[in-house]
Amino acid sequence: MAMHFIFSDEAVLLFDFWSVHSPTGMALSVLVILLLAVLYESIKVGKARLLYQALMNLSIPTSQQLIEAADQDSSSTDSLPVSRSPLRWFLCHFGQSLLHVAQVVVGYFVMLAVMSYNTWIFFGVVLGSGVGYYLAYPLLSMT
Repeated sequence: MAMHFIFSDEAVLLFDFWSVHSPTGMALSVLVILLLAVLYESIKVGKARLLYQALMNLSIPTSQQLIEAADQDSSSTDSLPVSRSPLRWFLCHFGQSLLHVAQVVVGYFVMLAVMSYNTWIFFGVVLGSGVGYYLAYPLLSMT
């Protein structure tokens, strides 16, 4: 196996059954790897969006908010109600954990594809990463 990047239409990607021996097969493989890179970037941006939403929905009240709530409830001696529920926090954290695992798995697949040292596959990963970020970034700013 060559330990430098080569232009070739023959490669074995990720698994033994994914063996490419033709230009058409290489083009389809580059497309699949490009889509994997787009998926990786989408998961990354989705994870950031989920974290942002979790922090906004489950935010810790500021001292000014606590003072205002204490002034409104000055007649009662009960403690201040907590607006966040443990179940909701657990579900957000669990969702983020699943997205993290998916991101790691897809990331390792993309990394192993690049380690085939095929320049076409490398170009597919780079292009897919850029396209994925370009397509997924507006989702992050919609919040």
